[in-house]
Amino acid sequence: MSKPIVANLPAMLILISLVSSSLAENEVGLPNIHELPSDLIIPALSEGKPSSGKRVREILSGYEDCSLFHVLYLPIDWKPNEKYPVIVEFPGNGGYRSKLGDESSGLVEDCKLGYGISAGRGFIWVSLPFVDSSTRQHTLKWWGDADATAAYCRQAVTHICQEYGGDPDSVILTGFSRGAIAGSYIGLRDDETAKLWRAMILHSHYDGVRKWSYPEADAESARVRWARFDGKPQFVTQEQSIENIREFLKDKPSPSISLHAIPYPNHTDLWILKDLPERRLLRDWLHATLQR
Repeated sequence: MSKPIVANLPAMLILISLVSSSLAENEVGLPNIHELPSDLIIPALSEGKPSSGKRVREILSGYEDCSLFHVLYLPIDWKPNEKYPVIVEFPGNGGYRSKLGDESSGLVEDCKLGYGISAGRGFIWVSLPFVDSSTRQHTLKWWGDADATAAYCRQAVTHICQEYGGDPDSVILTGFSRGAIAGSYIGLRDDETAKLWRAMILHSHYDGVRKWSYPEADAESARVRWARFDGKPQFVTQEQSIENIREFLKDKPSPSISLHAIPYPNHTDLWILKDLPERRLLRDWLHATLQR
């Protein structure tokens, strides 16, 4: 009679465990988002002056002697002397890479949310830098000079509304990761900046939920900033789960905040370039918000 084979039993158990884990992940709907096709391609940066359908680098008055710039996109249906809502976007931290293939360069030219939200039509889209006052450059990680960044933001919004028909009553602030925290940390830094926004669209992180290493990153300081937003609409998303943000907001729940988990494990803004139900919800929400 042959003897049972038991020598490789530990290895077999490990293999079974790995297979079970993989199956469990698929059962809860968490494949890698990079496996999904994108239905949008962001236009490459172009040289020259802004015009419909072009994405260009633009330098604000007063910054001609340094390397600071923002990236401006005028929609494919843009026409002079007409009004358009404006999407203002801040990028995530640079130098980020994950084992899932997620990356964030931190560069303004690599922002994605504004294009995915609008599909390149009907909205002016601008991606703004974080200003390092000592070098007068865009900082790839965290804030540089937060007050100088807020000042650049105010000047850029005013410029876009005056020069390209941006509607000052329909300015939406958005951002991914660092850019999502910037919704409050920069966008609500003071009363003057806070008055710019009609609504916010924030993906992955939320000011006040987690204490970071920079000044005034605690929950109470964040609540002071959020008070400046005065209950205006927010559409907030995060990979896999939104519960930590929901927990932060539980003491002051608001019907104007729409929370949605993106059912993928990836820490990335790439989801906005894919035909997901959450993107359709976001576009419907934004349309309704601008009609109010």
